[in-house]
Amino acid sequence: MTNPISDIAKNDFMIVLGSNTTETHPVISYQMKKAVRENKATLVVVDPRKTEIAELAKVHMQLNGGSDLALLNAMAHVIIAEDLWNKEFVAEKTENFDEVKAAVEKYNPEMAAEITGVPADIIREVARGYAKADNAGIYYTMGITQHITGTHSVMAIANLAMLTGHIGKQYGGVNPLRGQNNVQGACDMGALPNVVTGYQKVEDPAVREKYQAAWGVDLPQTPGLTVGEMMEGAIEGKVKAMFIVGENPVISDPDATHVEHALKELDFLVVQDIFLTETAQLADVVLPAGSFAEKDGTFSNTERRVQRVRKAVEPVGEAKADWEILQELIKRMGCEVNYTHPSDIMEEISQLTPSYGGINYERIEQGGLQWPCPTAEHPGTPVLHTNGFTRGKGKFFGVEYVPPAEQTCDEYPFVLNTGRRLFHYHTGSMTRRAEGLNAHFSEEYLEVNPEDAARLNVVDGQKVKVISRRGEIDIAVKVTDITPPGMVFTSFHFSEAAINKLTNTAKDPIAKEPELKVCAVNILPA
Repeated sequence: MTNPISDIAKNDFMIVLGSNTTETHPVISYQMKKAVRENKATLVVVDPRKTEIAELAKVHMQLNGGSDLALLNAMAHVIIAEDLWNKEFVAEKTENFDEVKAAVEKYNPEMAAEITGVPADIIREVARGYAKADNAGIYYTMGITQHITGTHSVMAIANLAMLTGHIGKQYGGVNPLRGQNNVQGACDMGALPNVVTGYQKVEDPAVREKYQAAWGVDLPQTPGLTVGEMMEGAIEGKVKAMFIVGENPVISDPDATHVEHALKELDFLVVQDIFLTETAQLADVVLPAGSFAEKDGTFSNTERRVQRVRKAVEPVGEAKADWEILQELIKRMGCEVNYTHPSDIMEEISQLTPSYGGINYERIEQGGLQWPCPTAEHPGTPVLHTNGFTRGKGKFFGVEYVPPAEQTCDEYPFVLNTGRRLFHYHTGSMTRRAEGLNAHFSEEYLEVNPEDAARLNVVDGQKVKVISRRGEIDIAVKVTDITPPGMVFTSFHFSEAAINKLTNTAKDPIAKEPELKVCAVNILPA
């Protein structure tokens, strides 16, 4: 997030894109509700489904699945065509404006309405409201990114923020809401194939030299593989072994049957986790890890705030904290390390990572710090880009709408959309072991619009078979108008209804994110 969570309540205009915020980020949704209730903010929700947050919105732009980029370009078109753009901000702080102006010229609201299903007058209303607002923020999640054009959609969001000057100041910004409690911290610490800590690129000789001097080892000069590329490598025999930490790809990754096959092709699989997940059951060796309550450390949350986590209980059985397991492995691989506590690791992080340079356990003992925090005297950075962008000037990109990789047809006439439920989380490895949560939500269902249910002759609770080009599952139906005609929806929390056996592995060519939000399916009696 470019802005802190506390800024949300002071927004007077909010656009929430591809986010079922009340269910997937309930704490953040409280701030959105507060902005509407106390600050009389205009809430706009862009989502194919009629979610709770959409019901709270002044405007629900109920677009066709995978058409976000056409909508975003149309909004930019309106802002430029009606001379609503912030000329001073664009002139002083950005470059490449002519490219985006040319790119969006053809995306008039009427054209976008045909692609998105959102009326042209609504597109104009939202574009004008966003451009004219004093404090406007954009919030998005994987409903935007899990498409083959995910990266370009994020660029289009940045285009809107720069066009209007709603970036680099309080109470606005561009704010991706992270999907897990420490996914921000994992990325910060180099859990990506092309960077080390603090997003320093492995291809940079100066970066490699710094780390090689600190660690006494040689680092690769080229980026590694993404998760999808690793699975393909296993199938092809190029990847022989895999070490999976705290992830359950057999349930969470697209075309899950293919993922399971890939893992079985490995010569050696190690899984480090707190429970024996579906993925861990395939492993040659399982390393039992401690849960969050069984270890010391830090979490970096969605607003870039680095916060302390303190051990409450000792690890159960043979479990160890992740850092202890990793340290023992590092030693056995011939690299001498001797951390005695996670605070030692944080000291090393601060020495090697400019954005974490001023963060240590002493400073965050009473409260967190938001990076970048380069020195011990620095107070942290609640709002990014206040003094310009990291690269100097913000760069506009002209990006084009591309339809989803898989279209409906006579054989597969429905669009399948996937997401999360309020009562469960990710692959359910933790939440489905909680009796209270299971009491509220014990079985998954497929949302089917009443029009489609009548045509299919199915009723609430009836089991159906959902079939895609990759697999099939049986699941009960729930007839509801939350999901629009022609689309069905369910979550990926339940292994009994392993929906990712159906989803598409088509990827964004830049970020390599799979298109989990759109695939074509058919529905038949079970």
